[in-house]
Amino acid sequence: MSLRVLHVITRLTLGGSSENTVASMIALARAGYAGPLAASLRESEPEVVADARRRGVEVLDVPALGREAAPLRDLAALVQLWRLIRQLRPAIVHTHTSKAGFLGRLAARLARVPAVIHQPHGHVFYGYWGPGRTALYLALERLAARWTDRIVTLTERGIDEHLRRGIGRPAQFAWVPSGVDVQALRRAAPPRDAARRGLGLPADAFVVAACGRFVPVKGFDLLVEALPRVVADVPATRLLLVGDGPERAGLEARATALGVAGRLHVTGAVRDVTAPLAAADVAAAPSRNEGMGRAIVEAMALGLPVVGAAVGGIPAVLGDGECGRVVPPEDPAALAGALVGLGRDAALRARLGAAAVARAARFSTEVAAERMLAVYDALARDKGLR
Repeated sequence: MSLRVLHVITRLTLGGSSENTVASMIALARAGYAGPLAASLRESEPEVVADARRRGVEVLDVPALGREAAPLRDLAALVQLWRLIRQLRPAIVHTHTSKAGFLGRLAARLARVPAVIHQPHGHVFYGYWGPGRTALYLALERLAARWTDRIVTLTERGIDEHLRRGIGRPAQFAWVPSGVDVQALRRAAPPRDAARRGLGLPADAFVVAACGRFVPVKGFDLLVEALPRVVADVPATRLLLVGDGPERAGLEARATALGVAGRLHVTGAVRDVTAPLAAADVAAAPSRNEGMGRAIVEAMALGLPVVGAAVGGIPAVLGDGECGRVVPPEDPAALAGALVGLGRDAALRARLGAAAVARAARFSTEVAAERMLAVYDALARDKGLR
């Protein structure tokens, strides 16, 4: 017996939350939990929407749904979602990300949907806004948790971060990683020398790679601040920033002011980070908040040790240092120190990289699909839907 599911996400953009959502939908559909994905097409990236549709996902437009808070538009989005739910009559509504999570869950409650799942793909409890706005969103999350049957975090640490803030009850939670196809990633990775030639990087450089959108929460400014010290102690250092975004000009200007512009390489937006990661010796994740970090797992799958900030799911992914180094957030000196230690010790990099390859398997697409299906099957049984 198949069950109809409606997934709701604020927008489809290049990044982990969209990729994870689409991959989960495809795996769930094979197991009999199929249905469309509702999102704002106006705020989505057309190529990401087109890719989802090519992979067999039906994408429906919710025109008023937007990422930023706007009371009148948010009310319109709530009405649009309620009407869509009433039209489709899904057995399960599965919401993704914060804004769609709140409005989608409220619409599902008003429409009396039998089962509701929320998957935040991280959280907004710190690293984004000031205390007032953060407190408001925390209050909304506590309220919405009452309308939710299951809350799915990306790591075990994500469960703890919710519960410590009074969101939900332990029985509501499960964790499912943002699955990475680690085997396909390894097969696609070019040899390091070829990857470096393609990016114009010296063959003998110590290359530190960081992947993501250039926005404050990713902490790439901290990495640029750390770069002069790393270069001073490991002169062959190059910093490879893989991505693009509104902070790009500021990051490049700061590197120039610090005298390390020649050591900074920026790829621009890329859909596939395999080749840039294959060119690196170490990956860095200096985030101010991170649900899990798909790029971290991708780097681990290619045998890279990772230096990551102790925020969100990063320590859980790295096994508290099993695969690299966990450093305090907002600390360029600690970040630089960890990178210098790895830059000076190739044997240490090899040892941590081998551990990273083994640990990456815990976050594979197979594990993610199996764990998500278990969440659905248990919920369907509890609700008498199957």
